[in-house]
Amino acid sequence: MEQPRLLDLVPAELSLRHYSLRTHEVYIQWIKRYIFFHKKKHPKEMGKIEVESFLSYLATEKNVAASTQNQALSAILFLYKHVLKQEIEWIENVVRAKRPKYLPTILSPEEVRMVISTLSGKNQLVAKVLYGCGMRLMEALRLRVQDINFDYRQIIMRSGKGNKDRVTILPDDLVEPLQKQIYETQQLHNLDLTEGFGSVYMPYALNRKYPKADKSFGWQYIFASKNRSADPESGTIRRHHLHEKNLNRAIKKAVHQLQIYKRVSSHTFRHCFATPLLENGYDIRTVQELLGHKETLMTRSSLPASCLP
Repeated sequence: MEQPRLLDLVPAELSLRHYSLRTHEVYIQWIKRYIFFHKKKHPKEMGKIEVESFLSYLATEKNVAASTQNQALSAILFLYKHVLKQEIEWIENVVRAKRPKYLPTILSPEEVRMVISTLSGKNQLVAKVLYGCGMRLMEALRLRVQDINFDYRQIIMRSGKGNKDRVTILPDDLVEPLQKQIYETQQLHNLDLTEGFGSVYMPYALNRKYPKADKSFGWQYIFASKNRSADPESGTIRRHHLHEKNLNRAIKKAVHQLQIYKRVSSHTFRHCFATPLLENGYDIRTVQELLGHKETLMTRSSLPASCLP
């Protein structure tokens, strides 16, 4: 019986451990680069010395950031530990990429108003959610209908960074716009069902445990894509969420139009969410919890009713 190719084994191991599709792509690319760097030598025939030389090459020749070098290391360690089932010696003789001292860009409340008002449609609403709730971009885009509790003014983010769930606030100013967006999503979902579609991606193996849940409205993405597309793994035609590039492009265009000469991205709104809270006397622990830096869940009584400008 023919042995499976090494790069065919990697996705199976990643899926088994519930890694995201984005991590699939990144890890496979780093493993390929590692193999090609060593002239297509099989990783089983390599070890500590080869890993160290590759990581040092990234720092000295490619001048990658420290986070990029760490990402490459994580991918290679995953390869050896989970795919090849092979222990590797402690990696220590590596030229470390320098970690820059980077201070996040902070916009003034007036600048935030200007940028958000320049955006339109779903991009504008997503930006408001990032600013009003302190979310990461992918946390906002992956929100499902059932994740919002309008009565308690809370939003639950499932499987966020570090694969952790957390709760954040839902400002009063966002209630009506999100309800309207959910209504529009429902009309889109009803159309999909009428045309024989309506399925949505289900995390982990929930589609096997709950066979009909993928077509229920509660599981649909709030910020649904305009068009249906094929799932890259199964080939099933589904409606995914908006692509993250859309908002960043719109923000870049808005900032250029407004002549704001700062490095602004979707993540900037998350920083802008935290700054006014600290300035208004909220303790740093509360802000950390809201941003998902801790596991503690927040209650509405300790939070501001509205964070929008």
